[in-house]
Amino acid sequence: MSQKSYDNTPSVYLIPTPIGNLDDLTGRSIKVLEMVDVIFSEDTRVTGDLLSKLGIKKKLVNSNDHNEDEKKKVAIKYLEDGKNIGIVTDRGTPIISDPGYKIVEECIKKGYNVIPLPGANALIPALISSGINPSPFMFYGFLNSKKTKREKELELLKDYNFTIIFYEAPHRILDMLESIKSVFGDRKIAVSRELTKLHEEIYRGTVSEVISELSSNEIRGEFVVVVSGNENTNSFEEISVKEHINYYLEQGNDLKDSMKKVAKDRNMSKSEVYKEYHSDRK
Repeated sequence: MSQKSYDNTPSVYLIPTPIGNLDDLTGRSIKVLEMVDVIFSEDTRVTGDLLSKLGIKKKLVNSNDHNEDEKKKVAIKYLEDGKNIGIVTDRGTPIISDPGYKIVEECIKKGYNVIPLPGANALIPALISSGINPSPFMFYGFLNSKKTKREKELELLKDYNFTIIFYEAPHRILDMLESIKSVFGDRKIAVSRELTKLHEEIYRGTVSEVISELSSNEIRGEFVVVVSGNENTNSFEEISVKEHINYYLEQGNDLKDSMKKVAKDRNMSKSEVYKEYHSDRK
């Protein structure tokens, strides 16, 4: 059954907040923050500081990844009582690698309006300033923090020929980039830090070049990583096994790993690749 929106019934408003620069808060967002009866917030202290700067006083309900199953029931109760609710996160747009999804899902199931507001986020500014082909692109968010699981995720993504956008924390950024280099090869990337803030920086180049530059600087702030797509998708059948292995060797992989990757790409056993590689060398 379809659901009508904007019918003057109690509604949920998804309100983006600045990721660094207060001037990025839209006039419409301010009006909605003033209008709603209660605000569901990732961290009430952060939201309280924002509202204080705006001269707005509202009831705040803490709602995060750990308690959202419980708080979605609270949200429904407010709506049943005729109240409008807002959802905000600490920075940026709700639900994009932030809490809010479970509440929105439940409110839609119950037939309430969910009204999104455009506004601040990190992924679009990072993409349009990257110098990497913006269309098509995929937003992935955070990779797993553990190397083995992270590289398994990357293996599933490596053959896509469109741009991929990741988020990463400062204490994991170098390890994450090393994993990208290992699985994707030395592709073109752009790494943005502290977007819209005083110390905003964008590093552009190959993965190796960016790792080298980041390693020589103090690593602080949140990062957005924009990675170019695989330009060699579906072209391996047109080259020999030796050329295929050399492709991976040139990306910085050793011979063993290169053969393993070729075996997977061509759906061959590693022994078949080894045999063909050495027979090709004769």
